[in-house]
Amino acid sequence: MVPGGRRRGPAALAAAAIALMQISFVVFPISAQESNSSRVVPAEGYCSMYGICGQRSDGKVLNCANATKAVKPDTLFSSRVQSLCPTITGNVCCTVDQFDTLHQQVQQAVPFLVGCPACLRNFLNLFCEMSCSPNQSLFINVTSVKQINSTATVDGIDYYVTTNYGEELYNSCKDVKFGTLNTRAMDFLGGGAKTYKEWLAFLGRQAKPNEPGSPYLIAYRSDPSDSSGVKPLNSTIYSCGDPSLGCSCGDCPSSSVCTGSLLPQLNTETSCSVKMGSLKAKCLDFSLVVVYLALLCAFLLWGLLYRTRGRTAFPLKTKPLRNTDDKSHSNKNGKSPHNSVQVSEAASSTVKPAHPSIVQTYMSIFFRKHGIFVARYPLLVLCVSLLIPLLLCIGLLRFKVETRPEKLWVSPGSRAADEKNYFDSHLAPFYRIEQLVLATSAFGGSAAPSIVNDNNMKLLFQIQKKVDDLRANYSGSTVALADICLKPLSTDCATQSVLQYFQLDPKKYDDSGIDHAKFCFQHYTSEETCLSTFQSPIDPGTILGGFPGNNFTEASAFVITYPVNNKVETSGQENGKAVAWERAFISLVKEEILPMVLAQNLTLSFSSESSIQDELNRESTADAITIVISYIVMFAYISFTLGDRPSRWLSLFVSSKVLLGLSGVVLVMLSVLGSMGFFSAIGVKSTLIIMEVIPFLVLAVGVDNMCILVHAVKRQPDQSNLEERISNALVEVGPSITLASFAEVLAFAVSAINPMPATRVFSMFAALAVFMDFLLQVTAFVALIVFDFRRAQDGRIDCVPCARIMSSPATGDGGDGQRLHLLARYMRDIHGPILSYRAVKFVVIAVFVGLTFASIALSPRLQPGLEQKIVLPRNSYLQDYFDDLAKYMKVGPPLYFVVKNFNYSFASVHTNQICSINQCNSNSLLNEIARQSLSPETSYIAKPAASWLDDFLIWMSPEAFGCCRKFVNGSYCPPDDQPPCCQLDQDSGTCSASGTCNNCTTCFLHSELDNGRPSTTQFKDKLPWFLDALPSSDCSKGGKGAYSTSLDLSGYEGGIIQASAFRTYHTPLNKQTDYVNSMRAARDFSSKISEDLQMEIFPYSVFYIFFEQYLGVWKTAIMNICVCLGTVFIVCFIFTSSLWASAIILIVLAMIVLDLMGVMAMLGIQLNAISVVNLVMSIGIAVEFCVHITHAFMKYFDWMYSCTVCISSRTQRRALLAMGTEKLVQDRLFPQWVLLYSVESP
Repeated sequence: MVPGGRRRGPAALAAAAIALMQISFVVFPISAQESNSSRVVPAEGYCSMYGICGQRSDGKVLNCANATKAVKPDTLFSSRVQSLCPTITGNVCCTVDQFDTLHQQVQQAVPFLVGCPACLRNFLNLFCEMSCSPNQSLFINVTSVKQINSTATVDGIDYYVTTNYGEELYNSCKDVKFGTLNTRAMDFLGGGAKTYKEWLAFLGRQAKPNEPGSPYLIAYRSDPSDSSGVKPLNSTIYSCGDPSLGCSCGDCPSSSVCTGSLLPQLNTETSCSVKMGSLKAKCLDFSLVVVYLALLCAFLLWGLLYRTRGRTAFPLKTKPLRNTDDKSHSNKNGKSPHNSVQVSEAASSTVKPAHPSIVQTYMSIFFRKHGIFVARYPLLVLCVSLLIPLLLCIGLLRFKVETRPEKLWVSPGSRAADEKNYFDSHLAPFYRIEQLVLATSAFGGSAAPSIVNDNNMKLLFQIQKKVDDLRANYSGSTVALADICLKPLSTDCATQSVLQYFQLDPKKYDDSGIDHAKFCFQHYTSEETCLSTFQSPIDPGTILGGFPGNNFTEASAFVITYPVNNKVETSGQENGKAVAWERAFISLVKEEILPMVLAQNLTLSFSSESSIQDELNRESTADAITIVISYIVMFAYISFTLGDRPSRWLSLFVSSKVLLGLSGVVLVMLSVLGSMGFFSAIGVKSTLIIMEVIPFLVLAVGVDNMCILVHAVKRQPDQSNLEERISNALVEVGPSITLASFAEVLAFAVSAINPMPATRVFSMFAALAVFMDFLLQVTAFVALIVFDFRRAQDGRIDCVPCARIMSSPATGDGGDGQRLHLLARYMRDIHGPILSYRAVKFVVIAVFVGLTFASIALSPRLQPGLEQKIVLPRNSYLQDYFDDLAKYMKVGPPLYFVVKNFNYSFASVHTNQICSINQCNSNSLLNEIARQSLSPETSYIAKPAASWLDDFLIWMSPEAFGCCRKFVNGSYCPPDDQPPCCQLDQDSGTCSASGTCNNCTTCFLHSELDNGRPSTTQFKDKLPWFLDALPSSDCSKGGKGAYSTSLDLSGYEGGIIQASAFRTYHTPLNKQTDYVNSMRAARDFSSKISEDLQMEIFPYSVFYIFFEQYLGVWKTAIMNICVCLGTVFIVCFIFTSSLWASAIILIVLAMIVLDLMGVMAMLGIQLNAISVVNLVMSIGIAVEFCVHITHAFMKYFDWMYSCTVCISSRTQRRALLAMGTEKLVQDRLFPQWVLLYSVESP
């Protein structure tokens, strides 16, 4: 820069050094006064411009419009010219001052392009030819001049280049990366140009005062008139794939050595299909149809053969139940001589008496003795049985609820948790995010209008002021956003907002208006006036939403993000200031900002980093009313169910079971509290799922057992004393209750192997609660039944046992006076008879097997995931926020590839295996990432990675002569546009040359590097310089801010960098499956590249820790379900000693689970750890349906002796009448509906 010239000040020191977007080639001066154009006859050896004749008001020097013959330089000047412009030999059309200006200005572009030598050489040649070519007049025509101090200076030129030259020039540079911002260098040096014409037009734009760019208009043309004598420039262009100037594959994917990745392609889902004419079906669906039809035919054939055999072998054929002798058991009034629910023990003569298993025999003996003992000593049993849960409740003093998402949904030993801990401890935790989303609303089915208008921009400034003025209290001190926000360069907050195009200054907005924002949407990388307060470009895709394509002006949403520093949590107070400010921020938004936004007919959604945890905490107190209502409903239901309906209304006061029902509900609560107390005592924290679900789940199970026990006692003959009735009832239903309860406990215990903490803890709590509920049911509740039946026998009023109705019959509990209720009559007169027909049996089996096969076909359509909205209260403000994120966000989350133990020593191959500049391996990590970004639909990688290693190697290169520099004493020398090399003018923001750094030299000469690579010592010594270097116009590759947290330098002096990260971005992820698939793709890629490079590399993104579970959720589901089914089968076999009965229970349970999975697929319910637990829990619940019916059936039918003969319809009917009504309708469906309501009600 000539003396007295102005330089850009240190304001351009951001992570991206945006002044580099336009090279201010001062070789093309601009003037202040109009003048006539200067016309030169094109001829070889003549110039169009020569010498410097003045300077602009901003200090940029101006060339003379001087048509003169090319000048022969002296030897020293000639060698200097050829060092930068090797194509210029002999005479030149530039002076020493012009060449020095050219040399100083092109250094701004060198850091962008030096990684691709072919592009850099072509780029330099373009301006070398324009500035110093001896044949300048052949392709440059001065079209306009201005007078400065009576001297003609250049105001505009035509620069003629051939179309082929322009296209090849552009093609050699179009893919060169600017890794610092994960974008192309063309976005900075060409304004995002897509063609060579756009690029050259960008380079030729006339710059405004104090802005980078050409000081006069350069019109690039390729169509001179035939008579003009102009010969467009058509010098040699080096292809980016030229071996002599080879670019990396990341900068030149079209190179012959880069045509394909050396890694195998990432797995893509392919589906097998079968085509039959115009129909096309998946192979699985087609196979299932074939198998189903084959089974159907086989079953039908077997039935026909069996029926033919049965006519000859079994003359006593089963007839419909309508005409069976069961009619004799009831009179015309529908009453039974004994209990209408009691099934006669007399078996059909065609069926052998049942032979109970050994286990059932011992259980029957145990329950008989246990029943007699409880009937004799009910008070003792009640007190002892209640003592255990009451003692366990003491553990509730240590009761705590875990609400931290990472502790709920992430296994501590999972790979994602380990990788997050490694990333946080070696690099830095990902910053906290506070966010506002303002949007317009669509009306009448039309698209939402644009939000980019003057009123909305002014609203944003009002909101920003409120946020800036917000103060939160933390431990007696005030906390502002400036105290906690992320500051890349330790100066200004990295707020992401459309207001950054005005540097958050309303005065600048008043000066330039909304049009400036629209201009910045297209030129955010190339205009200094569009830079943020922290001197980084703001991608409009990150601050706008709801726009079609790249039409940012039609955006329907503003997205405002406040990144806040995050710290590793050890004691839980490290982020205390941030949390305090976040809660004050949410209060501010709700109380002040939201009304402002709504008043302007906009919508607002918002969130802070601590919002999810706070909302989960709020939910823990939101379900009290639901719990109370549900328990009252269940209490009323069980009281009604357990009681009788006597013929006289006065007897209702005695026969009701309100007190017994209330006692049963209390026992259920005791079992839940005892379970919670036990686990709290041993230090296991509870979760909201436990508090919301387990009380209702255990209540539903408990109600079932209570009804079965009470009804079993009622079925006993009235002639028997109470001890016999109690013992006989326990003998009748005790084994099946035990079997069902054990199956449920085992089902939950199996689910406890799930690695997700929330579901594992839930399963543990549920298993113990169900087990304790079972113990209390067969002890305390039986004792309560004894007390209640004694009360009824004495004619005492329910709930007021001291009062007595003398005229009441002894009891209504069993025997005479009971009538079959409607559902029981339905089972006896309709359901049972219809089901006894062979055709109906065949249709029922065919239909349900068909549904199971259909569910198998639907199951693969289950998508893994768990919508965040599901775990939050329905009235949470985060519900709208997550909807808006999916609707408006156009950018994906950051993705880091972390390299462990990078050996940077010269003898190591790691450097070339990672970097992506010239001389790096074609299959290096960064080159492969760049390749994957070319197929984002499968890789989910949106951009090449930002590479501190590439930028560091370029920063050290002698080619980037404005970057790595040193003073004579060997200390670090910053670029010329940074203090102390220039003096900053606080008013204008410019930095004028001070002369302090005139003697600075590059850190290394070419001869001091080995093939362009530093030695181990050079690498070690200069890396700290790089990480402390501020980026600016003269050197955009400074690492401060951009790479401050990308390396762990602990112990790096030994030649090993423990951890280093390379940042890229995922594509926009809008669905749960996108998150899961992106994580899977990143892990597959890192696994393959690690194996190929023999290095340890892993991917990390902030959401991985929550989505890892879904990568193997299918395997987890299948394993848990199979283990649970196998366990239930073994338990059933042990209890029944019947392989057939156990197998049928297993088959039915499997069909139920498969049907549930099919329904989940149809309803769009996702597969996750919670749904896996629900599927396993459904097995436990379904066991009760199956076990009680099977046990009742086996009571009248001997499987061991009659498994090959036709099942008696009488036996079938007896089982349905004894247990069908209670299990299928009365004791199960209503509790399940209450359970469903209770869980869904929040």
